Amino acid sequence: MFTGIVEELGEITAVEKLTDAARFTVRGPVVTADARHGDSIAVNGVCLTVVDLLDGAFTADVMAETLKRSSLGVLAPGSRVNLERPTALGGRLGGHLVQGHVDGTGTVLERTPGEHWEVVRIALPAELARYVVEKGSITVDGVSLTVVDAGADSFTVSLIPATLAATTLGVKQPGEPVNLEVDVIAKYVERMLGGRAAAGPEAVR
Repeated sequence: MFTGIVEELGEITAVEKLTDAARFTVRGPVVTADARHGDSIAVNGVCLTVVDLLDGAFTADVMAETLKRSSLGVLAPGSRVNLERPTALGGRLGGHLVQGHVDGTGTVLERTPGEHWEVVRIALPAELARYVVEKGSITVDGVSLTVVDAGADSFTVSLIPATLAATTLGVKQPGEPVNLEVDVIAKYVERMLGGRAAAGPEAVR
């Protein structure tokens, strides 16, 4: 489990294309400082398993389903990525509960600079729109953010200078893809309410 508070801007140093997967090597001295084989590290919001460690870098295997559902497939050597280790039990929950299970990808539509922040509008897949609400939480490329406004096919977030400087969201340009993970609580609530409705009105009491 993660919190969407990026610890480090890492860099993809190698990508090995396999038949139905890919192997990424990611440089991240901070997140690998106490990492071990089998640990989890979120890369642009995608939970990956550490396969090997060497000199401040780690390798991870990415299966075809993950490449298809996320934007990891467009990464290449030199790409910057947001990195986060799992939160420790009993640690501070600085953002919100993030699983590292990407629901889909969006596209940056526009950036509107302000005096102290920048507003970014992101296209939203239709099947995810019902989970995104004004002032709710959403994870964009592994960054926990608050939704400013939510429309039928897009939403906006406000990025403070610290987020612009410490994450890839500071340089993402219109047309570029981003990974999206909606609030898991919303999905569970929908599932439970849908089950009760199917069971009949008496089950809702």
